[in-house]
Amino acid sequence: MKIAVLGGGNGSFAAAADFALQGHDVRLWRRDPQLVAQHRDAGSRIVLRDSCGRHDVPLALVTTDIAEAVSDAELILCPAPAFAQHDIANRLAPHLKAGQVVFLPPGTFGTVIFAEAAHNAGNHEAARFAETGTLPWLARKHGPFEVAVTIRAKRLPVGVFPLAASDHALDVIGRAFPGVIEPCGDVLSAALMNAGPIIHPPLIVMNAGPIEHFERWDIHKEGTQGSIRRVTDALDAERIAIRKALGYGDPHFPLAHHYADDGEPWMYGRGSHDRLTDSGDWREPIVLTEHRYMREDLRLGLSFLASVGELAGVATPLVFSFLTIGGAICGQDFAEGGRTLASLGLDHLDSRELQMLLREGF
Repeated sequence: MKIAVLGGGNGSFAAAADFALQGHDVRLWRRDPQLVAQHRDAGSRIVLRDSCGRHDVPLALVTTDIAEAVSDAELILCPAPAFAQHDIANRLAPHLKAGQVVFLPPGTFGTVIFAEAAHNAGNHEAARFAETGTLPWLARKHGPFEVAVTIRAKRLPVGVFPLAASDHALDVIGRAFPGVIEPCGDVLSAALMNAGPIIHPPLIVMNAGPIEHFERWDIHKEGTQGSIRRVTDALDAERIAIRKALGYGDPHFPLAHHYADDGEPWMYGRGSHDRLTDSGDWREPIVLTEHRYMREDLRLGLSFLASVGELAGVATPLVFSFLTIGGAICGQDFAEGGRTLASLGLDHLDSRELQMLLREGF
């Protein structure tokens, strides 16, 4: 397949390297011309390290030209943070063609941002948009052109916008992730599978003291204690209650399965938490007020959950508590400045009208 990967972070490098390792034609787009020039000078290659060893894989293209990157690509993968989605969506919008699939892993309902950007740009080509519940790789960059992949996802619940075009989108994504994709309906269902706003806010807020004290902190090892796990499960119960109130059925991928030794396998399969902490890749310096867990998963992810909870008539006290405390830590009002149905221009729709939009498109 011809695959375009957008972004230069951990997820984008893991995607580009892993797809290239599988034999796909991979084009990597980044905004920074200096970093792109350096990557080209290094041979447009990425070193991928995984449980099978070291793989030095060439990319077909590394570029700052997004039109060049996505030209003729069947799949456009954008693992960039949610706070970068508006900018990338506007850059991408004029260049999308019929049949192309834009996949956000995960999306925080960003599929609607990308679809609306194309609509507003006057691009009426039949591109499709999809998102899932987690990044398909647990990965960390080890250098400017090297990435370590600890785990590849085993199950990815995927929603498509518009839902009426699911068959084509799921076929394209399924060829890139064979045996991994599980349809979960529309993109709101997929957005309500997003694990980041459930696992990360308790970790970043309830570990704020040690994060500020220690030079390096493994938020998933020392930071994942029983008390924090119990809060995480309670927060996850609010997410699942929203899904049920909106009529979405099982499986809900409860986060408790991520830590369990038996029962239903979670998105990363069995033993993923232990493999994550054993890798040592998450023992890192953390700038509390700037970290992605705070700026993306808490500020945007939880504000979105709160907004959808209000639409569904579901109380979300823990969601609002973490928004309030996280905002206080950062000196901002996260409840006001986050991602909501209102900020997306969808607050005039009731639940039935919203689901009609998700089914039929703009």
